[in-house]
Amino acid sequence: TAPPTTAPPTTAPPTTAPPTTAPPTTAPPTTPPPSGACRIGYVVNAWNNGLTAAVTITNTSTTALNGWTLAFTLPGGQTITGGWNATYSPSSGAVTARNVSYNASIPPGGSVDIGFQATHTGNTGRPGSFILNGNPCTSA
Repeated sequence: TAPPTTAPPTTAPPTTAPPTTAPPTTAPPTTPPPSGACRIGYVVNAWNNGLTAAVTITNTSTTALNGWTLAFTLPGGQTITGGWNATYSPSSGAVTARNVSYNASIPPGGSVDIGFQATHTGNTGRPGSFILNGNPCTSA
């Protein structure tokens, strides 16, 4: 006699179906990163081919600044001829203002007033942005 035969299965063995949705991804932020913990006030007094700029640096953080550097780019045609309460270098283009010995520290909520005199060739505008110790500031 022949051994009994088993019929082959009529359904395929179960398999894991591929996912129908893509795996989650990290979405980009919907709000820009916060601005730096500083605010800059900037007032220009212009005449013929000269101007003065009064600059107020306010520390809006909860940490004191001990030594500061303010970077900004002067509009085309402006050249610093003198300044007060900071050292300025170079005199045109991308300028860096650095503290002097008596105003290196700015406590939380505190301010420092600096300024400069400059010549101009018609453009008496203000810099477009300010960077304090590498961090962007808001403008008042």
